[in-house]
Amino acid sequence: MTGRPSDTFPHPVSLRHALDGLASRQITATGLTEEALRCAEASKQSLNAFAAIDWDRALKAAAESDRRYGEGRQRPLEGLPIAVKDLIDTKGIETQYGSAAYLGNVPLADADIVKTLAGCGAIVIGKTTTHEFAWGVTTASPSFGDTLNPLDRSRIPGGSSGGAAVAIAHGAVMAGVGTDTGGSVRIPAALCGVVGFKPTLGTLSTRGVFPLSPTCDHVGLLGGQVDDVLVLADAVGIEVPQSDAGLSGRVGIIRHIAPVPLSTEVACAFDDAVERLAQRFACVDLGRTGLFDAVFDAFAAIVLIEGGIEHFRRHDWDRIARYYNPETVDRLRRAQSMDLRTYATAQQTRRHFSAGLHEAMSTLDYLVLPTCPCTAPPLDACTVDIGNWTGTVREALMTYTAPFNVAGFPAISIPLSSRHGGLPAALQIVARPSDDGALLKVALQMESMLRSVAVPQDLPATTTTTRRPT
Repeated sequence: MTGRPSDTFPHPVSLRHALDGLASRQITATGLTEEALRCAEASKQSLNAFAAIDWDRALKAAAESDRRYGEGRQRPLEGLPIAVKDLIDTKGIETQYGSAAYLGNVPLADADIVKTLAGCGAIVIGKTTTHEFAWGVTTASPSFGDTLNPLDRSRIPGGSSGGAAVAIAHGAVMAGVGTDTGGSVRIPAALCGVVGFKPTLGTLSTRGVFPLSPTCDHVGLLGGQVDDVLVLADAVGIEVPQSDAGLSGRVGIIRHIAPVPLSTEVACAFDDAVERLAQRFACVDLGRTGLFDAVFDAFAAIVLIEGGIEHFRRHDWDRIARYYNPETVDRLRRAQSMDLRTYATAQQTRRHFSAGLHEAMSTLDYLVLPTCPCTAPPLDACTVDIGNWTGTVREALMTYTAPFNVAGFPAISIPLSSRHGGLPAALQIVARPSDDGALLKVALQMESMLRSVAVPQDLPATTTTTRRPT
C-alpha cells in the first residue's frame, strides 16, 4: 500500500507487522482498511485488478475490529484487509465468476474459505478479477477488459487469479484468496513477483467456489511474501512446524519439463537459485525424467470434460452462446465431442503419474523447479517461442504447474531476483501430500536465502511471442 493509515505508525510491510501495530493500537483497522480501499480503487482503474469493491461492508467490519481491539477480544486476523477472487462466493457482494452471464449475482452465503477467514477477523475489501470461470491463464476479458501486469502494463499478469496477484503487487492488500486448477494461483504470483501457495488437494474446502474441474480444483493463498501466506494458512488450520529440524533435507531439482524449455532469463535465475540452495540443502539433479510424459494432455482432457459437465448442467446452449465469452464457448463446443474413453485414458495417465511422483519423492523431501518457463508474455500474444519450441501461452505457462494439480501435491511459488529492469522469474517448491506446513516453513527459509540472488545484466532474450491478429 502507499501512504500511511495513521500519522503515528509507518505503513505495515507485512501482515504480521500490521497485526503488531493493530494490537498495540498504533494503527487502527479503520485507517488500514480505508487505505486499502483507496489503493484498491486505484488498482481497479489503472490495472483492472478488482471486479467489485465494497466500502460500506469493509468499513463496518473495520469498525467492529477496532471495537474488539479496544475490548481485548481480537481474533487471529483481526482487522487485516484481504481480497477474494471473483470465482469465490461472498455474501452480499456481487460475484460474477468473471462472466457477463452472472452480472448482478449476489450470493446469499459466503464460501467456506471466506467464512473461515472472516471468522478470524479478516476484512474482505472486494473481489479480484479472474479469467471467465477461471478457464484461462491471462485474466483477459472481452466483457470486462483485460487485467494488466503492474510491473509492465503491456503484459499479462497471468491467471486465472490474476487480479489477486495484481492487487498484492500493486499494494492494495498484502494477501488474498484465489483458486488453482492448473496453476491459477502460482502462475500470476510468478509473473507479478509475489507468492502463491496451493495446498494439498482437499485441504481447503471448495464449497462456495464455482467449479472448473472438481478433481483438480484447489483453493489457494497469495501474499507479498511467504510469511503473509503463512499467517493466513495458520488461521485456516494449516499447522506450520515451529522447529527448523529437517529443513536441510534432500531436494530434487527439475530444470526442464518436456517439451517446453526455459527462456534464458528464467534459466539463469533458476540456476543461480539452485546454486545458492545447494549451500544448505542436498540437491539432487533429477535430469530429463520421463515422469511428466503425457501429463499435460491428460490434465487438459480432464479439465475440458469436467468443465463441460459443470456448465452444461447449469445452462442450456442458447444461454452459453449468448452470454459466455467466445473463448469459453469454443472450449465447450470441443467438450461436446469428448467421450468416456478419452476421460478414462486421462484418468489412467493421472494414476500412473501420481504413483510415479510418490515414488520419485520417496527419497526426497522437496522438489524444486521453475514455476513458469518464461516471464510474462505481452497482452495480445497467442503463442510463445522459447528457443526452438513454439506453443500456446496456456501450454507455456501451465506445463510446469498443472502436473501438481493432477496429483494433488502441495506447491508454492516464490519470486526470484531478475536483472535490472527485467520481469521476475519464480521458483516452485513441491512437497509430499499433507506436508503443507513443512512446505511453508522451507519456503520461508528458501525465500530468505534467495532474496539477495542477482541475475547478471545484458542477457540475450530467447523468448518471443506471436501476437493475436488484430
